[in-house]
Amino acid sequence: MAPYEDSSRDMAKRELTIEEKLKVLYELQQVDSKIDELRTLAGELPQEVKDMADEVEGLKTRLVNIENDIKECETQISDHRVRTENANASISRYREQQNTVRNNREFDNLNKEIEYQELEIEASQRKIKHYTTELEARQAEKAKTIKDIEDRTVDLNQKRSELDQILAETKAETEALVLKAGELEKKIDDRLLTAFKRIRKNARNGLAVVKIERDSCGGCHAKIPAQSQLDIRTRKRIIPCEFCGRILVDADM
Repeated sequence: MAPYEDSSRDMAKRELTIEEKLKVLYELQQVDSKIDELRTLAGELPQEVKDMADEVEGLKTRLVNIENDIKECETQISDHRVRTENANASISRYREQQNTVRNNREFDNLNKEIEYQELEIEASQRKIKHYTTELEARQAEKAKTIKDIEDRTVDLNQKRSELDQILAETKAETEALVLKAGELEKKIDDRLLTAFKRIRKNARNGLAVVKIERDSCGGCHAKIPAQSQLDIRTRKRIIPCEFCGRILVDADM
């Protein structure tokens, strides 16, 4: 891979020597790495906070559905109790009428009405029993869901507090480092800065400038030829790693 060279449109920034540019690049890398470290300090907290907030909202929606089911059970129980009362009233009325019937046919007809109302009562009682069981289950589920909401809200508030504290603690330092990085970037010619940012973006650890360590690239650990190491130590050219493209500096940088 060919060394990075300055373009003709960066004449205003040619006052820096190659060694000075390497030092600025290395310092910029240190600043950017520190910014990366601060920004990742929160770790998984932002995603955890989001997931927990979504979970709490899901539990609240579930609670609303449970409360609607409870209302439906209560309505059904109330309706069937009214039906039972009406059926009992009808039975009483039919039995009174049996005392004044004029023939067996009327008596039998009233008997059939009584039997029908008794069946209605039995059906309503079965429904009342069913909805009462359902109501008890839903009420227990409601109590558990409320407890889950309370517990998860406590956890959520704690996580949010942790995240807010981390962001507050690192905000000032991060802003100062971003300003410092901006000042350093102004010293670097556009082509070299573009290459630096491209390498950083593609590098897994965000390192665009690395030292030679044990005769190897500090980024990908590929072996660096002796002649290349000598050229790097002289600081006369900006030399990238032939394998990963990272800009190489000597260990004394």
